Amino acid sequence: MNARFQIAIHILTLLDHADGEVLSSDYMAGSLNTNPALVRKEISNLRNHGLIDSKEGKGGGYTLSLSADKITLDMIYRTVKTGPLLGSSKNQPNPACPIGRQIGGQIGKLYDEVDHEILTKLSTITLAEFSRNFD
Repeated sequence: MNARFQIAIHILTLLDHADGEVLSSDYMAGSLNTNPALVRKEISNLRNHGLIDSKEGKGGGYTLSLSADKITLDMIYRTVKTGPLLGSSKNQPNPACPIGRQIGGQIGKLYDEVDHEILTKLSTITLAEFSRNFD
């Protein structure tokens, strides 16, 4: 997942603090201290998941599509999750080995449990609550 969750929550926190004002991707990239193309890619993902609205043309930019108290952090996490949080091996274990033939299933169970715990915790925190941590 790299830093996608952090980037997404940064973008959404900026938009929450904008109080409905339209923000440009260049402005957000300045806050993130990163390339605007990376920000636009994540904005596109967040827009596709219904968390951001866009305004085209001169003076265009982005706003939250939902109020911050309706967006939970698990919603954000789900938009960026692309695979197991703890990673996965590229090579297949030896099926003749008693551990090798079972490790995938056991790791899968563990990953499901970890993911469930993360989602459960994140579902209890709204963007509005998280956003209150900033002056």
